[in-house]
Amino acid sequence: MTATLRLGSRRSPMAVAQSRQVAGMITERTGRQVEIVGVTTLGDVSRAELTQIGGTGVFVSALREALLSGEVDLAVHSLKDLPAGPVAGIVLAAVPPRDDPRDALVARDGAKLADLPAGARIGTGSPRRAAQLLALRGDLGCVPIRGNANTRLGTVHAGDLDGVVLARAGLDRIGCLHAITQVFEPEEMLPAPGQGALAVECRASDPALAALLGAVTDPASMAAVTAERSLLEALAAGCHAPVAAYATGTEELRMRAAVMSADGRRVLHAHGATPAARARQLGRNLAAQLLRLGAADLISVNNNGACHMSRTMSVPGWAQQMSTSPSAGGSSGSGE
Repeated sequence: MTATLRLGSRRSPMAVAQSRQVAGMITERTGRQVEIVGVTTLGDVSRAELTQIGGTGVFVSALREALLSGEVDLAVHSLKDLPAGPVAGIVLAAVPPRDDPRDALVARDGAKLADLPAGARIGTGSPRRAAQLLALRGDLGCVPIRGNANTRLGTVHAGDLDGVVLARAGLDRIGCLHAITQVFEPEEMLPAPGQGALAVECRASDPALAALLGAVTDPASMAAVTAERSLLEALAAGCHAPVAAYATGTEELRMRAAVMSADGRRVLHAHGATPAARARQLGRNLAAQLLRLGAADLISVNNNGACHMSRTMSVPGWAQQMSTSPSAGGSSGSGE
């Protein structure tokens, strides 16, 4: 009898939902049974702001440790949480079809962003989202917030915050699309590299399993996230840096990318296209464009913690409203 595969997953409702999605695809396409093994990560137990404990990578390290120790055979991550560089002993074996990469607002009383009052308090744990919110409306107060998606949604229902911004794909996975009051198009809020996609990792020492897991890969999604992550790696951007990138296409890959100041007042843009087979080079090319425009200065400032957001809101609880500049403008580097 073929052994059941042990799939490592964070324990949050969203992580379990997406792990079940991947497990079902593996069984359907390969016939292998999959058991989900819950793993607790530092990001799940710490109440500190993500930028203070290592960024979204804190959700990944415990799963990778379980993988390398042999506790699990494969691990599923939200791909945007993966650090961009390679890790010894682990391979990215599959990227299933990408879900909607857009960001979404959940606000009180069904409000859209334009409807919110001056000084409205919006919760987000992402410097990228905060910067782009401030570029759209410089009067907002962006509150760094922790907790799983249901906990964050609860801060809006309880009246602690006027709204929160989350990934639409994540809200879909936990059955909360009905809570969305506005979906931001990429022209308004460019997604994070890899947003909406899932990553399936396994040990590099198990090429047979890596080949098996390849059955759930979507080539277009793999090419897109390869380009986006290549840009992130070439920029050497840390967790504090608001960097956005989104690639689309099948045979030809088209990508837009941006690096912005934490207050949203300065935004550098780059865009380009290449055959999908050269996805990695596309990311490097756009990173070079951004670096020529001065992205290194913005990344350095943000990596040193100059983030215009208030202290972290531990849920339940409150956070002080941030001070914002009256200007909501942004400078465009490449004219996109």
